[in-house]
Amino acid sequence: MPIYFDHNATTHLDARVLEAMMPYLSGPAANPSSLHRYGRLARDAIEAARVQVAQLVGAQPRDVIWTSGGTEANNYAIKGVMQAARGRVLYGATEHPAVMEAAESLRAGGCEVEAIPVDRRGIIEADALAAQLARAPTRLVSIMRANNETGVIQDLPALAAIVHAAGAWLHVDAVQAAGKLAVDMDQLGADLLTVSSHKIYGPKGIAALVVRSDVELEALQHGGAQERGRRGGTENVAAIAGFGRAAELAIEELDPRTQHYAQLIEQLDAGLRQIPEIVMFGDGVARLPNTRQFALSGYDGEALLMELDRKGIAVSSGSACASGSGEPSHVLLAMGFDPVTAKGAIRVSVGVVNTTDEVARFLHVLAEIAGTLRS
Repeated sequence: MPIYFDHNATTHLDARVLEAMMPYLSGPAANPSSLHRYGRLARDAIEAARVQVAQLVGAQPRDVIWTSGGTEANNYAIKGVMQAARGRVLYGATEHPAVMEAAESLRAGGCEVEAIPVDRRGIIEADALAAQLARAPTRLVSIMRANNETGVIQDLPALAAIVHAAGAWLHVDAVQAAGKLAVDMDQLGADLLTVSSHKIYGPKGIAALVVRSDVELEALQHGGAQERGRRGGTENVAAIAGFGRAAELAIEELDPRTQHYAQLIEQLDAGLRQIPEIVMFGDGVARLPNTRQFALSGYDGEALLMELDRKGIAVSSGSACASGSGEPSHVLLAMGFDPVTAKGAIRVSVGVVNTTDEVARFLHVLAEIAGTLRS
């Protein structure tokens, strides 16, 4: 049987989520902006899901803005804030491309843009961030809760205090954290936060940007009064209903899911330590309970990925959004690893359907590949 170890790229659609979506896929067609009964029922589904997603991240339902995905939400957070008033924006050097490229695109419009360096572990150091903020006034800082490649978790409460002391707003990409860690906007100190459905066993094509009411945000998509005028366009009712149900399940099942992940990762770590050629990334710091990134010395990451694929094991060489580029991971380069080592990285991200037998099979295959390389 094939083994799927790429849950940070996407997850399967939970059958209970599909059940919640079906009335809006097979029932009467209805635009949620219509005033008739069917339109009102569609609107009710959207507002119910808004409550469910808000509860997932400890926010107010009115602060949830639906988007087509995490990429749009990250772009909206950065461009919407910076378009409302120009200024300086900082982003973590290991952010997802949806944050990095959105920020870098602002240079052409006259914004000052800087990356925040990380140490060898992938951590943003509080003193270094404070010094960087002290050099010039800053409007927005974007720091992810947990890295999609290494799984490294940032100490956001401490960093948020520094950001706010400098008079800036904090955007948090929580796409990988939600459903694997408890996420609460107040505790994290986030002013804007991105969360996505298909990372928590919900449908693709739907996500949310959660924005505190005091944040100045310019609409980027016009043409309708939807989302209180913040994002025009007819809503995808079925996907939104599915996202809401996935968020509800993520809250209810957080503890058993994370315990299951931790059991599998503990087994994985023990096996990886037995392979001398393995280089671990983000070792020694808090990481997502389901994620490990490492390299097999002497093996190109994409070549190793394809070798595993031939044996029925699906892993990733890094961010799915950057796969196929042939370039070393920008995350690992920012952490100070050389390009050859960075290009050798693969990521294992387990999910609720994975088993200890699958981890054992993966370790056996990886040890065989290492042994062949050694000989």
